[in-house]
Amino acid sequence: EGLTRNVSLFVSGSRSSKTFKPKKNIPEGSHQYELLKHAEATLGSGNLRQAVMLPEGEDLNEWIAVNTVDFFNQINMLYGTITEFCTEASCPVMSAGPRYEYHWADGTNIKKPIKCSAPKYIDYLMTWVQDQLDDETLFPSKIGVPFPKNFMSVAKTILKRLFRVYAHIYHQHFDSVMRLQEEAHLNTSFKHFIFFVQEFNLIDRRELAPLQELIEKLGSKDR
Repeated sequence: EGLTRNVSLFVSGSRSSKTFKPKKNIPEGSHQYELLKHAEATLGSGNLRQAVMLPEGEDLNEWIAVNTVDFFNQINMLYGTITEFCTEASCPVMSAGPRYEYHWADGTNIKKPIKCSAPKYIDYLMTWVQDQLDDETLFPSKIGVPFPKNFMSVAKTILKRLFRVYAHIYHQHFDSVMRLQEEAHLNTSFKHFIFFVQEFNLIDRRELAPLQELIEKLGSKDR
């Protein structure tokens, strides 16, 4: 595992198929797979506000679980396209512009927040998210296995941390994203993410501050 990059096909036919971490697959034939297909179909309609809404009769936890896995895969791929520009030298701290700097702690292995480079931080972060997604007691893939009582708080922490990768890419690497002609892909992915977390109130406004202007711009275009 570690830092191996696997190759995965991405639906939007993106130029790069390199992911930062192995892609997390939702098992075919499962109910979650059906939900993912539903999500992809509604996304295709172009109305993102509608696409993020809980489908009628569906379980909220399951809907949040499927989308969290999907966002992990999207961010995994977006970051995978720019890893060569995000180095110890270019990004000695994990920041989102001059006013925001993140220090890593996961509460188990690293209890006291440590200052580290952006690539190190993002590696810690994505590995940590991967471990949560792979934990069947937190993200059950089998039908009828209940979600744990703390599922919502786990999902909120995952999404809060995934947001930081978007924030870092936008603030520190947007020029590289433009050169790679990936900006439309990044913007669509981020807009989907923001509409989703807004719909279910999953990330504290304070945490969204590094990209507040962009969030307002994306929202106003869609009224």
